[in-house]
Amino acid sequence: MGDPKRRRKQYATPTHPWQRERIEEERVLMSEYGLKNKREIWKINTLLRSFKSQAKKLIASSTLQSEKEKVQLIARLTQLGLIEGTAKLDDLLSIELDALFGRRLQTLVYKHKLARTITQARQFIIHGHIAVGEKVIAVPSYLVPSADESKIVFRPSSSLSSVDHPERVVVESKKEPKSESKGTDDTKKPKRKKTSDRKSPPKKAPKETSHAKGEPKQ
Repeated sequence: MGDPKRRRKQYATPTHPWQRERIEEERVLMSEYGLKNKREIWKINTLLRSFKSQAKKLIASSTLQSEKEKVQLIARLTQLGLIEGTAKLDDLLSIELDALFGRRLQTLVYKHKLARTITQARQFIIHGHIAVGEKVIAVPSYLVPSADESKIVFRPSSSLSSVDHPERVVVESKKEPKSESKGTDDTKKPKRKKTSDRKSPPKKAPKETSHAKGEPKQ
């Protein structure tokens, strides 16, 4: 046996480690989509850059092989729900990072109200409670095809599949508006008088001052 093959990185790290704008954007993405670390952002960003670079190469090429690759790329992105079937290669360049984050399994579990928070959605997926169709998927970053989005459910053998489970989202019923009754209501509490309307207590008469020192008494 030879030496084990060294695995290559599947993502590209930022070119500069200290960029304030990029760090703030990554912080917002992590809180919004419940990410574990910034590595997940870099993987999605690398995937988006590969789509766009491939589209740029295919736009500049006009061979038979490039035409086949154009159809395959558009079909793949259409399957993921990132573009429409009638889109062209120029439309691929306008795809934003949020569009890919919106296709992650973790995001869709939260949007379908199978979890109360985005972090709870990640917990359910990792513990094997979520299935897409008949297949249990324990990867929060799995990109769900648009055709399988309606098949996201709890695993049948999971305890969360029961509606009475305490961790299930409880849909609150809408409260009926109170009917306003005309006329006077005897149950209403009497209004308190303002401080200005209250009678002030009578002022006391001033005490007689004693004679000053040195004055003779009469």
